Amino acid sequence: MQKLEFESSWDKTISNKDRQKIEANFLETSHANNQGILLTPLWQSSNHKGELLVTVLIHNFTTHPFSFQNTKLKYIEANVVRFEHSFTLPSLSIQAGSSTPWTFIFPNESLDNKLSFENGYLEII
Repeated sequence: MQKLEFESSWDKTISNKDRQKIEANFLETSHANNQGILLTPLWQSSNHKGELLVTVLIHNFTTHPFSFQNTKLKYIEANVVRFEHSFTLPSLSIQAGSSTPWTFIFPNESLDNKLSFENGYLEII
């Protein structure tokens, strides 16, 4: 059975509204018939630096821990790959059978000004 876990800094700072959204999304998606890693979109936006922020729920349906070590992700919106970026997150390890929310920050040099921030999602390449 899948377990929802918040990284410690998230657990301390997340708003009640966002926590409720994440918990509701977890209840809807944690029973997916999947054997791998699934990135379920929660929301996306940009920050004051012009960087793209994509928040997802990372589901680890495998039997071993998963971490991002030079892992390439692609951001897709309107069925078009808008850009790709590699991530290494040494402090984040998603345990087997668990799900964790995380925000991926894409650098602004790759940001497409034509993004709608609607129905975008991430895929692991």
